[in-house]
Amino acid sequence: MNDKSSTNETRTSDTLLPSIWVDADACPVVIRDILIKAAKRTNVVITFVANQHIPLPKYKTLRSIQVSSGFDVADNWIVQQTNKNDLVITQDIPLADEVITKGAKVIGTRGQLYTKENIKSRLNMRDFMETMRSSGVHSGGPPPLGQQERQAFANRLDQWLQKSGF
Repeated sequence: MNDKSSTNETRTSDTLLPSIWVDADACPVVIRDILIKAAKRTNVVITFVANQHIPLPKYKTLRSIQVSSGFDVADNWIVQQTNKNDLVITQDIPLADEVITKGAKVIGTRGQLYTKENIKSRLNMRDFMETMRSSGVHSGGPPPLGQQERQAFANRLDQWLQKSGF
């Protein structure tokens, strides 16, 4: 593991303000830019986790963690590090389910809020679509990230920041 800066490995959910963990391998650049601006505005600690180098500006609360390549390595690292009330940014539904179980909040890169009330139905839909794809039915990918999704993401992020004391 290549840690580009110090981590909060001794942090507990009772001692420090919550942090943001980003599943950065598939995070759109425009969402990364929104997060960077939020870090500079509020000083929230944001850690981008990926199996490749993620370029970030030098700033005291921005961190980049490069994990080894492999299936779910970044996801597993995020699950291990996440504490109750932290925020995880991901489109990965199984990852969202795992960190919600730990008490974290999850926002998708399109601004969707994943909760314990809706994550099981999202998992079921994901599994159904996976079954359809493996049987040869191609549904295409999601449309490009538009202004509406960027605004929805920024609004959800601001709501979490305010509720978390930033």
